[in-house]
Amino acid sequence: MEWLNSVWLKIEAAFITGDRWKLYVSGLGITMEVAFFAAIIGVVIGTVVAFMKLSRRKNGKPTILTHIAGIYIDIIRGTPSVLQLMIMWFVVLASCKNGILVASITFGINSGAYVAEIVRAGILAVDKGQTEAGRSLGLNNFQTMRYIVIPQAFKNVLPPLGNEFIVLIKETAIVGYVGLSDLTRVSNQVGSRLFDSFTPLVGAAIVYFIIIKILTKLLEKLERRLRKSDNR
Repeated sequence: MEWLNSVWLKIEAAFITGDRWKLYVSGLGITMEVAFFAAIIGVVIGTVVAFMKLSRRKNGKPTILTHIAGIYIDIIRGTPSVLQLMIMWFVVLASCKNGILVASITFGINSGAYVAEIVRAGILAVDKGQTEAGRSLGLNNFQTMRYIVIPQAFKNVLPPLGNEFIVLIKETAIVGYVGLSDLTRVSNQVGSRLFDSFTPLVGAAIVYFIIIKILTKLLEKLERRLRKSDNR
């Protein structure tokens, strides 16, 4: 039982002594805050970029907007998110000392590239016959997209967008580079004080796992509802 007592002492020191659990709660709040605002920014940017990439001239050839969107997606998806965060913090937004704002914008821009591909794929997944049906009803391109294509594409993109939010939560573990005391950095700081990195880091990993598991279950429930609505 000595090993059990030793484990408990380590847990007590890492999470209970000095109300250290409050640090983890505060860190989790920062993690969720950055992920939430980044998800909103990412959806807005991604939707705009998706339509840019889908834009075509009357002869069917890509427009300048299509090429711009493609370059943006290639650059963002081809570079590490931690490097993007450091460039934003030390160069682009060097005058801004609000770490949450910088991190939210950076991860929002990063997420936008992936959301753009999700939205684009969701729109392309809608049967072309739906567009033709809209035209036959006398709707123009904008009206067809708004009233027929987008509502159907929304069901296609909702589950992948949920997965993207889950990915964002895990990716925010690097915001310590801009001085934010998120869940990961808090666990690292506590570990350095106690000379025991294992217990705090495992504790943070468990918290991440629980949050992700809850969101995954909610996402699975949403997908089942969407499938049921499609079968009606």
